[in-house]
Amino acid sequence: MSPCSAFCFSTRSSPASPSTRRLKNTRPPASSELVESTGLARSTASRLLAALERTELLERTADGYVGGQLFALYAALHDPWPQVARLAEPVLQAVSEACGETVHLGVARSDSVFYIAQVESTYLLRARDWNEVEVPVHCTSLGKVLCAYGALKLPPGQLEKLTEKTRTREELLRELPEVRDRGYSVSHDELEVGLSGLAAPVAGLEGSVIASLGVSGPTVRLQEKIHDLGPLLAREGARLASLLQAPTQARGVV
Repeated sequence: MSPCSAFCFSTRSSPASPSTRRLKNTRPPASSELVESTGLARSTASRLLAALERTELLERTADGYVGGQLFALYAALHDPWPQVARLAEPVLQAVSEACGETVHLGVARSDSVFYIAQVESTYLLRARDWNEVEVPVHCTSLGKVLCAYGALKLPPGQLEKLTEKTRTREELLRELPEVRDRGYSVSHDELEVGLSGLAAPVAGLEGSVIASLGVSGPTVRLQEKIHDLGPLLAREGARLASLLQAPTQARGVV
């Protein structure tokens, strides 16, 4: 019997049992709470929890135990975006620490870009909170990436011109191949005057691009960082793709 099976078998009980109520609790349980709710000996519970951590089915945090990255990967097959956002947390943090700007993860939703994760800038002058916000595809760096790699299409008809810098359809059709060649996209003052962004692709399980990893901030600050931020985002986007595609192999776990 596997560690997971043993632990699950030992916690089966009536619907009103403490272990059942524990499953409904959204707060991560501590090891002592799991021992109490399952009725296992402390040494047995500790051994099983350690085995589940090694196989990445559980992860120990400062608050308690949560589902591990392997668990998150399989859960993502049914409800992908919350789990993808969770797997992306260390990547977003790494980009944030490297540049100090607001970092985003965006995905395609209908014909728009939908932001599913964000790390705030360390600067006082920063971009807004984009979490769970939909924005047009043609005037953001994240949208350009999703269009360049086929995850989204440019909307039909004339594209809305939000600023003087917003690209026309003809300009974008020339720019998108450059995005693929370069490995990242850039937008300056195209969604809003004074706001700039860069983004890179993130591939999913089957190798196709499912998301874009980007940063945004004041144009006056970002335009000086393009040559550093673009390659950084391309590298971190590839690292996130490796976590989504094969998280255990990426860290050498068999």
